[in-house]
Amino acid sequence: MKKIRIGIICPSEIAFRRFLPSLEKEENFTYVGVAIASKEEWDGDVADTVIENEWKKGKTFVDTYGGKIFESYSSLIMSNEVDAVYLPLPPALHYKWAKKALENDKHVFVEKPSTTNYQDSLNLVKLAEERKLVLHENYMFQYHSQISEIKKEVENGKIGKVHSYHARFGFPRRDKNDFRYNKELGGGALLDAGGYVIKLATKLLGEDITLESCVMNSYEDFDIDLYGSYMFRNSKNEVFIGEYGMDCEYQCMLSIWGSRGIMQTDRIFTAPDNLKPSLKIIQNGEVETLELNCDSHFRKSICQFYNAINDTAVRDKIYHEILLQAQLVQKVRDISGGLGNDKI
Repeated sequence: MKKIRIGIICPSEIAFRRFLPSLEKEENFTYVGVAIASKEEWDGDVADTVIENEWKKGKTFVDTYGGKIFESYSSLIMSNEVDAVYLPLPPALHYKWAKKALENDKHVFVEKPSTTNYQDSLNLVKLAEERKLVLHENYMFQYHSQISEIKKEVENGKIGKVHSYHARFGFPRRDKNDFRYNKELGGGALLDAGGYVIKLATKLLGEDITLESCVMNSYEDFDIDLYGSYMFRNSKNEVFIGEYGMDCEYQCMLSIWGSRGIMQTDRIFTAPDNLKPSLKIIQNGEVETLELNCDSHFRKSICQFYNAINDTAVRDKIYHEILLQAQLVQKVRDISGGLGNDKI
């Protein structure tokens, strides 16, 4: 099978630090280059600053990884040199540029979330289906082998009958200019950290889950949610409690409470490639620590993208998972009433 020629829309940090190092290890892809926004493609008071910064970063991309600079997002998308695009823009820009890429017959590897609302995600999936293209949402942690290893321990009855799962993902407040705190760019904790936790709920409880309760919280001087929580239940009456935030002490944990013990791990979402995650099993006051395997979940996500390009069954599964994720995120937002009622 031929190599997939891929380009990047916007020289983002995650593209430089995570995507390209992983892509370099994949023999099925060829990196073509990175696109810089033109003045017509980035509006607002900060447009000149954004474009200047993108040019500086773009040159660093070329120096480090090779490839070329495309002088607009559109020129990369319409280029005959490119088969697929990686889209790590702020969430509010995903729909516009993913749609344009699909309309130009490019496969799309988009950072999470796929879009900022269910309807836009549905529109993109329909367009991808019509054109027989891949739309892949990069919740890469789900491909880490620790997920399957933990599920295996649970299924083998290590801690007896599971009563509940509890996951947290959050981090301290970042710089005020970070897109995560900008409503117009698709900011908000639910769309960022909260999406990870919802994705984990579907991986552990299955897809037949019901949202039982949820809340989204903010502060008076913010127009986006900063932290929140929710509870899901499946047909086995197993409960998943999720908490998330982006003004919090760092948390990246999963705890599973069973009739005969507890399992705990503390890098469920962001394990580096060289880290061997630890799984603690607590029973009758005694602690057993299992060392799990290292894994490259970003690279595995890229592999899944390639598999979907060549296998319609994988592609259809990805479409389904994107829509399930978008639907659950939308439910949390709608039931919480947007930001929620707790204004501190």
